[in-house]
Amino acid sequence: MTGLKDLIYTPSSARGDALSKVESHTPRIEAPDSVKSGEVFKVKVSVGPHPNTVEHSIRWIELYFEEEGRAFNPILIGRYEFTPVYSEPVVEVYLKIQKPGKLIAVEYCNLHGLWENYKEIKISG
Repeated sequence: MTGLKDLIYTPSSARGDALSKVESHTPRIEAPDSVKSGEVFKVKVSVGPHPNTVEHSIRWIELYFEEEGRAFNPILIGRYEFTPVYSEPVVEVYLKIQKPGKLIAVEYCNLHGLWENYKEIKISG
């Protein structure tokens, strides 16, 4: 039996046919490397370039935060669903964290499955 983590592609775990999909399917996380504790900052998650048809599109992105030292992780920040043809897989959210941790983005392509990426966020000052 495999766990969910075994069904999610990452840039480092992609093999075979999935290797050719890394660039167009891996979520890109744009956020500062370091933020001040309790200060609001912007996070942008995007996927693509990727087809956006009913037959082949990104259907959703989920964003999580894995807080350092927290007993139960990760924390779901939000789930963002997209309608083929009309919407693009781009999300901007504003966060406020107290401790360092890792942002984790997971996206679902209706043809090529689940893809994940992460970005470490440090606390400064």
